[in-house]
Amino acid sequence: MAHTLSDSRPELQARVSAFGGRQAIAPEVERLRLPLSNAFFLGEPGQPWVLVDAGTPGSARLIMRAAQARYGAGTRPQAIVLTHGHLDHIGGLWGLLRHWPDVPVYAHSLELPYLTGKSAYPPPDPTVGGSMSALSPLFVPGPFDFRPQIRPLDELTLPSALSGWTFITTPGHSPGHVSLWREADRVLLAGDAFVTTVQERVTGALTLRPRLVHRPPAYYTPDWDQARTSVQRLAALEPALAVTGHGDPVGGHELRDELRRLAQNFDEVARPVQGRYATHSPTTTTSGVVSLPPLSPRGQILRAGLILVAGAAVFQQVRRWLS
Repeated sequence: MAHTLSDSRPELQARVSAFGGRQAIAPEVERLRLPLSNAFFLGEPGQPWVLVDAGTPGSARLIMRAAQARYGAGTRPQAIVLTHGHLDHIGGLWGLLRHWPDVPVYAHSLELPYLTGKSAYPPPDPTVGGSMSALSPLFVPGPFDFRPQIRPLDELTLPSALSGWTFITTPGHSPGHVSLWREADRVLLAGDAFVTTVQERVTGALTLRPRLVHRPPAYYTPDWDQARTSVQRLAALEPALAVTGHGDPVGGHELRDELRRLAQNFDEVARPVQGRYATHSPTTTTSGVVSLPPLSPRGQILRAGLILVAGAAVFQQVRRWLS
């Protein structure tokens, strides 16, 4: 029997305020709030389950503690599925794979160059506006290497715990970004194809101050033409409930109306008016990044200034350790 969700959305009223907090979203779907991002458990207790995304560096302990609370001591997922491989979605993998060395990690084939040590992602753009954007040069673009656990995601390799789910290619925020879709109850795990908080601001990123539907994080979205197409693809699904990589779940008529508005007016309300990738996108292939648009003089100054500030902070910390 297909599950249905009421537009009154009573299941969405309770918010998760603490890092490590869990929130039941829909049957077999639980959200785990991590610093700066979300991860998700798919599967009921007592059944095979899947972890979707792995949070920022240092998140492994929170994920394992929450998994144990939901699924029992000694539990491990059937697989880890990545919507994409940016640092705030794979940061916990290093710790998780030390404890779960035999658990496969799946990502779209176009993400694999960045997750097998071949290429770094296009670097973040600090010039798109917002306090979080100014800090974005600190977010390491890789390359990351999760061999031998990393595998290409395709319909033939979907774990059995994902029965009823399909993945939808939604590039733009990253070359191989995917979203997960369950037709039976029209539940969408959108990753960062769009988000539900203003991620470009530190206050939005840390507090998840609500905004119903917002563009993908602008400082780390290098291809706005693809991002527009991906939002249009998801809007056409008319989801009843959406959960994203950043922010709280949203649903009902408001979600569908706002997502349709974003899709129809994407260039006016989402595409940055300035920035490295506003009008020119990187060239990427199955081997990774081939070429990048130049960074503006303002971006070069911001990047250099942030490096100096970060270096000074590290120097002061070392002085305290040695004193």
